[in-house]
Amino acid sequence: MKSRFPFFAYGFPLLFAAALFAQLAKAVEMDGIAATVGNETILRSDVFGEMRRAGAGEDGYARTLSRLIDRKLILKAAAESKMTLQEWVVENRIREIIDTSFDGDRNKLITLLGQQKVPYPEWRKRIRDDMIVGAMRWNMIDKYCVASPAMMKAEFAAHPARYALDAKTTVAVILLKPSDVQFKEAISEELKTGDFGEAARRYSSDTRAADGGVWKDVDANEVFRPEIADAIAQLAPGELSGWIDLDGWSFLVKKIGDSVAKNRTFAEAYDDIEANVKEELAKKAYTEWMDRLRSETYIKVW
Repeated sequence: MKSRFPFFAYGFPLLFAAALFAQLAKAVEMDGIAATVGNETILRSDVFGEMRRAGAGEDGYARTLSRLIDRKLILKAAAESKMTLQEWVVENRIREIIDTSFDGDRNKLITLLGQQKVPYPEWRKRIRDDMIVGAMRWNMIDKYCVASPAMMKAEFAAHPARYALDAKTTVAVILLKPSDVQFKEAISEELKTGDFGEAARRYSSDTRAADGGVWKDVDANEVFRPEIADAIAQLAPGELSGWIDLDGWSFLVKKIGDSVAKNRTFAEAYDDIEANVKEELAKKAYTEWMDRLRSETYIKVW
C-alpha cells in the first residue's frame, strides 16, 4: 500500500500499525508452530512479529513465512559451511545503528527494546543473523551477478518504456499543524511581498521546511494526498494554491515548475539498465539456490 503525504510524513501509519498489532496479538494467544525447518521451528508468533516489523498487511502471512523459512535455510547453510563472523564486526554494526538511529546513545536503544519487551541479547542475535544472511547472499549470489553488454542491450531493446523519464513536478509546501493554523492569515499577507521559502522555514511543520519546503522532481499523485495533487495539477509554474485544510492540518502549495516526459538514450539510462539486469540475474539465482536448499532439508508448513 502506497503511503501518501502527509500521512507518511507525520506518523499516521502508526494508527494502522496499532490496529494490526491488536489483531495479531489476539492470534498470538493461540500460538503454535508455523513451520519446521530441519531441526528448527518457526512459531506463528515469529511470523506475526516479522509482519509487524515489515509493516505487512494481514494478507502477508504466507509471504512472510516463506521469507523466514529462507532465512532459516541460509543460516543453516552458513553453519554447515563453517562461516564465521568476528564479534567486533557485529559490535561495529551495532554502533553504526546506535549512531544513526539513536543519536549515539545506547541507553535510548535499551529503553526502546524494553518498551517492546525484546531482550538485548535476542536483538543482538538478530543483528548478527542479518549480517550472516547478507554475507551468505553476497558470497552465493550477488558477487556472481555481472551484467554483460549483450544482456544490457537486450534489456534496453526489450523494455524502452522502462527507461523513459516520467513528467515530474517541483513544488514548495507550507504545512501548519492544528495548533498553528491561526498563522494562516499572517502567512498569506506576508507572501504578498515575501519569499515563500523563508516563510516555510519559519512556519512550516513539513519535513522539508529547512529546505524552504521544496519537494523536487516528484510525482504529485504518488507523494501527496489526492486533494493536494489535484490542486497542484491546476497550478501554473509560479502560482500559489489557496489553503487546503485536511484533518486539522493546513497546506499551502506553490508550484515551482514541471519537467516533461522523455525517452533516455542507452548511455543516459546505463546505471538503471545495469541495476535491472543484475536484479533479474540475482532473482533467478536466488530462486535456484533456495530450491536446492529446500530439497536438502526437511520442511513442513503447518
